[in-house]
Amino acid sequence: MKVLLKPVLALAIMLAPAASFAQTPAPVDLRILAINDFHGYLRPAPGGIIITDPEDSTKKITVEAGGAEHMATLVSQLREGHKNSIFVAAGDLIGASPFLSAMFHDEPTIEALSMMGLNISAVGNHEFDEGKDELLRIQNGGCHPVDQCQGPHPFTGAKFRYLAASTFEKSSGKTVFPAYEIREFDGIPVAFIGLTLKGTPGLVSPVGIAGLEFRDEAETVNALIPELKARGVEAIVVLIHEGGLPTGDYNDCPGISGPIVDIVRKFDKAVDVVVSGHTHRAYVCEIDGRLVTSGDKYGTLVTAIDLKLDPVTRDIVSASAGNNIVRTATLAKDAQQTALLESYDRLAAPIANRPAGSVTATLSRVPNAAGESPLGDIIADAQLAATSAQAKGGAVIAFTNPGGVRADVTRKEEGAVTYADLFASQPFRNQLVTLTLTGKQIKEMLEAQWRDPKRPRILQVSKGFSYAWDGSKGDGERIIAERMTLNGQPVDPAALYRVTVNHFLFVGGDGFTVLTEGTAPLTGVYDVDALHTYFAANSPIAPTAADRIVRIN
Repeated sequence: MKVLLKPVLALAIMLAPAASFAQTPAPVDLRILAINDFHGYLRPAPGGIIITDPEDSTKKITVEAGGAEHMATLVSQLREGHKNSIFVAAGDLIGASPFLSAMFHDEPTIEALSMMGLNISAVGNHEFDEGKDELLRIQNGGCHPVDQCQGPHPFTGAKFRYLAASTFEKSSGKTVFPAYEIREFDGIPVAFIGLTLKGTPGLVSPVGIAGLEFRDEAETVNALIPELKARGVEAIVVLIHEGGLPTGDYNDCPGISGPIVDIVRKFDKAVDVVVSGHTHRAYVCEIDGRLVTSGDKYGTLVTAIDLKLDPVTRDIVSASAGNNIVRTATLAKDAQQTALLESYDRLAAPIANRPAGSVTATLSRVPNAAGESPLGDIIADAQLAATSAQAKGGAVIAFTNPGGVRADVTRKEEGAVTYADLFASQPFRNQLVTLTLTGKQIKEMLEAQWRDPKRPRILQVSKGFSYAWDGSKGDGERIIAERMTLNGQPVDPAALYRVTVNHFLFVGGDGFTVLTEGTAPLTGVYDVDALHTYFAANSPIAPTAADRIVRIN
């Protein structure tokens, strides 16, 4: 897609006399390569990317794609022949990562992206999964404060610069990371502004972002425009960890909805190009006269954005973009990336390959119409099993958040499942917490699943507990009280129940603040270790019927 950003200027150039044409300096070309939501997928993610069949537009096909080894090769190829280029990202490079990256607190991912020449990235919500201080360590280097130095060599931090214009320290009023970075290309300055989505506090542990404020994205950008113009900057690119929901193929945008649309429309007209993310979708759009892109997820795509900069006005006069698939079948592996991954593999393999058990069929994380998934059920059952016999009051119910269930447990040859397979589905290493709630508080917690009605977060529940909800009702009235049962008996609003959740939920994550009112908390094992123990004791494991949650209307 090509967007003509300055039509008045273009018309003036076309109508200029020939003599003036000859004196007009040629535009400066700039290629921006962009990714988003890599999430530590150093090796290709299962499932690749689904696209429209080029030979039959009525069909969809799956293309195997991704992985740092193949991406590095594509990035190198896309840079060839371009004197001016820069490699940027729109956040969530780390967090919710597969075992190889997560075991080392995502240090391998930071090294891999630094090695392939990433220059700048916005901070996404998942960059805060382990808190502000850990993200600062990721930027600056050093050993992990708890697990110390685990990797094959010292971790020196990211060689790229994180930007977070809208993320402020409440105490100082200053941003945690720089708001923007200015790069010059043939003497023309281009500003890159990085933004974390305003909704981050509802997506990460409140403990990890204590003392931080996440301000409005558009207001933040617009407030920076006078400062940038005072520094002689006219060309402005926004890297934002927020996105949209398109209807077209990976290089199309026949229709797009979602937060990015309103945000872009609110941006000052000085903003020329927007690189987005967060929604794990692929699109190349024109929104309010600006080029807006997104590159799917897990490293399946690299977006190539081509700009023309006017040497006189120092502004962007045209922009076009295309998403390029990181095809594992045709792209060679980059030797440096392979060596890096192998160095971490040697340390991780003994743990990753440890047998966990087996499955009779794939355990899917995809929810049904009521919001329940077979894998969600199994994870909740594992957490109940891990905490039901605690000496100070064992749990009778377990709940887990759907956002913490990150990947299917796929049935492979003979159904064998490894620790790494389980880790992929539970990558956050959340400790389990068992606390006391009243029946009334349990209902309040379930009602909070619709804190954002457009994006309900339906908790996965353990066996023995069931309930029904009515989609036609309003806030506070969706849960049918008489349909809440435990082992066939109605849940008593006044009775006390021991309930297990992960630490993220315990501290009010995803807006489940009623859990912070629970009493007698008792901390248990990590969620992935509870799942591993459950598999070892109960394999082979079959998918559940997913009938614990009932939707009416």
